[in-house]
Amino acid sequence: MPDISIVIEGSGKHCHVTRGTLDKLFGEGFELEVRKWLSQPGQFVTPSKVTVHGPRGTTELSIIGPCRPVDQIELSLTDARSLGFDAPIRLSGDVAGSPGCKLTGPCGEVDISEGVIIAKRHVHISPEDGESFGIVDKQMVKVRTKGERALIFDEVVARVGPEHATFMHVDYDEINAAAITDANATGEIIK
Repeated sequence: MPDISIVIEGSGKHCHVTRGTLDKLFGEGFELEVRKWLSQPGQFVTPSKVTVHGPRGTTELSIIGPCRPVDQIELSLTDARSLGFDAPIRLSGDVAGSPGCKLTGPCGEVDISEGVIIAKRHVHISPEDGESFGIVDKQMVKVRTKGERALIFDEVVARVGPEHATFMHVDYDEINAAAITDANATGEIIK
């Protein structure tokens, strides 16, 4: 079988908020605007920012739209440690039992009881590519990078579904570990 090439994208610290949280932070009926569309269909970076308060400090995060069913703060391990969070490594949306925090925006603040996570490395795969690659949803794969600090990312979760476009997402701790500097860097999926 030929190598399966995939673009590797770095995912910086950011947050997802519910409609209710957005209203409390920015005012009733506030709408998120698109600053930049992302590789995943319908997902976008907004110019709206919130301040996350951790046990040892604060940081400002961009909101990724649209609103989600649960509030979620995604940090790298480095960010989590510097803010004082003991955050678990989880797939997006799996926030049960994770630490909470206070969020502040221009119109108010919200205390969330859970939601601070470190995103588990994953590959988004469209159904067509999943079938072509012979990879199913939640399958664990490895991804080999290229370059001077080439490495193999192990324990990479495949997220196959119609809401996905085929890209790998890792945080900036992992991007830096592999010395990935090219915005179009690719790796090879190893099943």
